[in-house]
Amino acid sequence: MTGSGALKMDANIVVLGTDNVGKSALIVRFLTRRFIGEYGDIESIYSHNVIVDGRDISFNIWDSPFSQDASRESSTQDKRIQWADGFVLVYSICDRVSFNNVAKQLQRIKGTKDYLGGDKVPIAIVGNKRDLHHRRTVPSEEGRMLALAAGCQFYEVSAAENYHGVLMVFHGLLERVREARSSAKKPAGIKGIVKSVSAVFSRRRTDSV
Repeated sequence: MTGSGALKMDANIVVLGTDNVGKSALIVRFLTRRFIGEYGDIESIYSHNVIVDGRDISFNIWDSPFSQDASRESSTQDKRIQWADGFVLVYSICDRVSFNNVAKQLQRIKGTKDYLGGDKVPIAIVGNKRDLHHRRTVPSEEGRMLALAAGCQFYEVSAAENYHGVLMVFHGLLERVREARSSAKKPAGIKGIVKSVSAVFSRRRTDSV
């Protein structure tokens, strides 16, 4: 792509998590810099244009309410997953159940987005409500280890107190979306082919010993 079109990019982001983890507060903090604490259980898709590194970025952010209806949630969730370029999985550091839900969401996303290769799906795991550290039930290390095992980014933020931390979540995820698209477009190349062939032959030699 050349010309002005090369400087434009759309990024579809789905934000997932159980009730009361601060999903909507996180999104609105990113979009407006303001913190609003109370939200209804409303599904929304927000559009937001911003300049990042000289590029015109159009964020489309799907704020998806949590449903206890497993069958209904399953079909709706698959639609969200296929639509999305990247995911923000939010839990509250004060809520162990919400953290366990993130692990389940990870498995579902990686199973559904198999066409990308599970390890390439851009995902950010976010522990929210860092300002309530005195009520913490999920240690930072657990969130970090889950993200490391899944090949995801990890952040702990306070949507209530800090805009910059929230900004880093979405800009960091955007960078992973750009990398995923770039690697998807690139052919394996002669070096990649040689490396693959070498691996096959070395494995055969090992197997025959």
